[in-house]
Amino acid sequence: MNYFFKHDEAPVQHPEPGTERRIMAYCEPLMVCELSFKKGTASALHQHPHEQITYVVRGSLKFSVGGQVQVVHGGDALYMPAGVEHGLLEALEDSLIVDTFSPRRADFLK
Repeated sequence: MNYFFKHDEAPVQHPEPGTERRIMAYCEPLMVCELSFKKGTASALHQHPHEQITYVVRGSLKFSVGGQVQVVHGGDALYMPAGVEHGLLEALEDSLIVDTFSPRRADFLK
């Protein structure tokens, strides 16, 4: 069993222009991903059956969660319950976040 996951060995995905996602570690009930966004990047509002907590490592981003819109900065966190519409409206500067999902996002592993 692998207990350690190296950043440079994590698979890199580009789900949208200006976005880079690394799947850092996962097991059946949990997944941790690192995402970087170039300034000006946005994503479509969406929902999924996973609980999600996002920690902002650095940068400034405008998010919508359940119709509430806020700007978050490095050190802030946000929670997206399962089935609640959410999305990144705009990365106000180059930014880095860590997303945690429960259960793991099997769709990310395809």
